Amino acid sequence: MSAAAAPRQVRPAAWLGDLARAAAGPVACAAVLTGLLSAWVATGGTGTIVPVRIQISQAAVPMRGYPGATAAPSGPAGTFLTIVNPASAADELIAVRSPVATHIVLRRRTGPGDPGTVAGALTIPAKSSLTLTPFGDDVVLRDPVRFESDSTVPLTLTFRHAGTVTVSADVTAPGTP
Repeated sequence: MSAAAAPRQVRPAAWLGDLARAAAGPVACAAVLTGLLSAWVATGGTGTIVPVRIQISQAAVPMRGYPGATAAPSGPAGTFLTIVNPASAADELIAVRSPVATHIVLRRRTGPGDPGTVAGALTIPAKSSLTLTPFGDDVVLRDPVRFESDSTVPLTLTFRHAGTVTVSADVTAPGTP
């Protein structure tokens, strides 16, 4: 047999060295990339993580009197709001502000004849919604300025976890959303 036809002997240490040299490049790149990404995160390069936001699917403030009435509207104004919480955890409506009223309360009712009590917060269940109306749980604008000639009323809702959401609530006919 000639020397050219003889099988080549591979030493065990040689293939381990070849493997180490072949892996060195990708391992070094992964280490550098991990370091760069860590530095980017540490310096705030990722920005802020935006949580799933509360959504308002309906917002209305009914007039306190009928259009064309001679008496100036007075008294509190209820609202119609449908608040959707797509998150996997419950949230709470803890406050509402509006330039048309200096005092706004959250009101909870237990049934049709219940006048309601002031609530510190209204819970929006996870992956669910909360519907507020003047006939149930409600957001009440106490002694608002006259808003009936406007087409919308701005409302800023503050939630315990989702932060603030500002909506333009339509001004509607009395008792309607």
